[in-house]
Amino acid sequence: MSDTVICPKCSSEFTYPSDNMMVCSQCFYEWDPAEAAAEAANEGKILDSNGNELQDGDSVVVIKDLPVKGAPKPVKAGTKVKNIRLRPGSDHNIDCKIDGFGAMALKSEFVKKA
Repeated sequence: MSDTVICPKCSSEFTYPSDNMMVCSQCFYEWDPAEAAAEAANEGKILDSNGNELQDGDSVVVIKDLPVKGAPKPVKAGTKVKNIRLRPGSDHNIDCKIDGFGAMALKSEFVKKA
């Protein structure tokens, strides 16, 4: 009978349900167990701006103009980038080569799957 739900904030086992939320009696943190389970399922996955999962070798499209340090012009919205490589755990989690710019690292929040 392991119905104990552990608090994600303080790791306390003294939690109780309140409506459709769980509440920790130690730190008074409130969370939705369904959302916590969905986040745990997406852990380690890299998602584009629309929520689609990206894989190595995918093609993506840049969704907004991105300024590039040291370059006279930005990467324009609508630029298609082929054969991406993912870097989980990094801030700029996509490595790619863009024509006219060379090798770059992009954030997945500024691209959508092509």
